[in-house]
Amino acid sequence: MSRPTVLITGASTGIGNSCAHRLDTAGWRVFGTVRRQEDADRLIRESDGRVIPLQCDISDPNDVAATARRIEEECGARGLAGLVNNAGIAIAGPMEFLPLDELRRQLEVNVTGHVAMTQAMLPLLRRAQGRIVFMSSISGRSALPFMGAYAASKFALEAIADSWRVELRPWQIRVSLVEPGVIVTPIWSTATGAADANLARMPKEVDTYYGKPLAALRKRLERGLKGNPPEDVAAVVEHALTARRPRTRYVVGNDARMRLLLTRLPTSLRDRMVSAAVNRM
Repeated sequence: MSRPTVLITGASTGIGNSCAHRLDTAGWRVFGTVRRQEDADRLIRESDGRVIPLQCDISDPNDVAATARRIEEECGARGLAGLVNNAGIAIAGPMEFLPLDELRRQLEVNVTGHVAMTQAMLPLLRRAQGRIVFMSSISGRSALPFMGAYAASKFALEAIADSWRVELRPWQIRVSLVEPGVIVTPIWSTATGAADANLARMPKEVDTYYGKPLAALRKRLERGLKGNPPEDVAAVVEHALTARRPRTRYVVGNDARMRLLLTRLPTSLRDRMVSAAVNRM
């Protein structure tokens, strides 16, 4: 019996990398998108050649089309059993001064790129009655200060997944959202570097208005965020792809559950609590 095939976007590091290795160990045939050749080489070494890397920028339509052609060649009539839309970036900064090109880039990668990849893979997913997993975040239900662009991308992803879940019911294609809290991955160090570059482009008023909370946030990031390992998310992704009745949403991490509780409070109280927490950092 042939192994089911899954495509994971953003498999270089962190959550996507952990998903690739877990599903490979579980007997899946795994394809993972990466951006750089060195990441492709490392993925091959780490998996003894079993995980197949595909160089793809999901915000590039030509790359998405090339990936679809390659998966079509590999899967044929069997189709694609799973698509894990995981690739993403995190852009931070005060919304008042956030460069609009950076907002567009945030949405292009985290939202439009996932829609493009899903559209490209749906003919193959139909053949296999496959499943789709969108890597959202608890930020898709609870936005925090200075992470508005990132949260906007995840809120959008939640809406898109909700629509697709119903639209694809006639073909029994299940759609799940995974909503982690803080996960210890390189995305946060990358986000810090990108935030520093963006702050350098902003007017001097940014320091006058937001200097104190931004400095506190940066110090917290430098100390290192405490969170769950990416392997915890990979276990949830495997469940979403294999369970007889997968959940529509998976919340991962105690911090994510606490933030979910915050959304049930009156908005004014929630805002006071978040503001106080930011000022204490």
